Amino acid sequence: MAAKIPGGAPTAIGLTRYVHFGFLAGCAVITYVLIKLIESLWAILLPSNQYAVVGIAVIIAGAVTLYCWRHPKINMLAKEIATELSKVTWPTRKETSAFTITVIVTTIIASTILGLFDMFWATLTGLVYR
Repeated sequence: MAAKIPGGAPTAIGLTRYVHFGFLAGCAVITYVLIKLIESLWAILLPSNQYAVVGIAVIIAGAVTLYCWRHPKINMLAKEIATELSKVTWPTRKETSAFTITVIVTTIIASTILGLFDMFWATLTGLVYR
C-alpha cells in the first residue's frame, strides 16, 4: 500500500511504483507497435523472421523506454501526472449506476423526440413533393 499523507493522497514514494509501471506499460505498447511496423516493412524486403523482428522491436522499445525513464523532465512529468491522478475522486459504484441510468434514459428520450421530428418532416415533405 502507498504511504498516505494527512490529506489522503499517496506520497511520492508510493506513486513511484505507478510511474514505473506506466513506463513498463509504455514499453509494452511501443514493442507491440514496433513488431507490427517492422513485420510489415520486413515482409516487403525479405521473408519474415519472427525472432529477428521481435528482438529488434524489444531492443528499440527498451532503449526508448530507458531514455524516457532516465530523462529528468519526462520522469518528472510522469510523476506529476501520477500525483494529479491520485487526487481524483472516483465515483462510487452506486453513483456510476445512477449516472449510467440517467444517460440511457436521456438517450431514449432524445431519440424518441428526434424520431418524431423525423416522421413529421418526412410526412410534410411527402405531402409537399407529391
